[in-house]
Amino acid sequence: MLPNAWDAGSARYLEHLGAAAIATTSGGFAFSHGLPDSEEAITLDMVLAHLGEIAEAVSIPVNVDFQSGYARDPSAVAENVARCIDVGASGISIEDLSTDGDGSLYELSLAVERIEATRAVIDAHGPGVVLTARAEPFVARMEEPLNEAIRRLSAYAAAGADVVYTPGPQDLRSIRTIVEAVSPTPVNVLIGTPVDYDVHVLEQLGVRRVSVGSALARSAWGAFDRAARQLLDGSFSGLDAAIPSAQLNKLFQRPSQT
Repeated sequence: MLPNAWDAGSARYLEHLGAAAIATTSGGFAFSHGLPDSEEAITLDMVLAHLGEIAEAVSIPVNVDFQSGYARDPSAVAENVARCIDVGASGISIEDLSTDGDGSLYELSLAVERIEATRAVIDAHGPGVVLTARAEPFVARMEEPLNEAIRRLSAYAAAGADVVYTPGPQDLRSIRTIVEAVSPTPVNVLIGTPVDYDVHVLEQLGVRRVSVGSALARSAWGAFDRAARQLLDGSFSGLDAAIPSAQLNKLFQRPSQT
């Protein structure tokens, strides 16, 4: 399980709950700043500062949702990845959704070069950093997205990705097909909404990692929305799930403060 934190507080809370590693979420981070989830709204410098805050706040590995690498050219992506490693990334996720803003994907040959360049800079600059390659045919609403996702994920695995995944499919048949097609490369599955199975079912299918993207952040927004609407209607019942301040103060105290 690789839960996604959207700020230093949520990162520390996930570590407190026993998470062995965490990931960032571009969506959760963007929403916390009142911005949409896009590379146009969230700049590279903002992402690096955000990563630095989270990496400093916890002692467990942090995987970075690095979107499309904040560049088109493979060498520029590699330079940005090197900066990410310097700030404290233990893992980096690179997607193939074009930065052109038209919802298209990079041509496969260019997308592969971007993964190869990222692999090279990791091997030279940050050995041990996990490289995750994302294929986005479902997000781009391509024809036959499953077949295209498998084609791309297989190419990314051959290019040096440690983990692959494609956001979108949550039905077990599609997940099994992906796992079998790219084996032995580990597959991450993104679960963003409730499903009628649990993580053990995914494990039996051969899934090696599960993340939730912005789902935890959106769940927090859901609780906030409920409580705020009720408050503005004159009711305090929406505050029933609030964690006591004393509990949070105790959790977030630094050793030097005790």
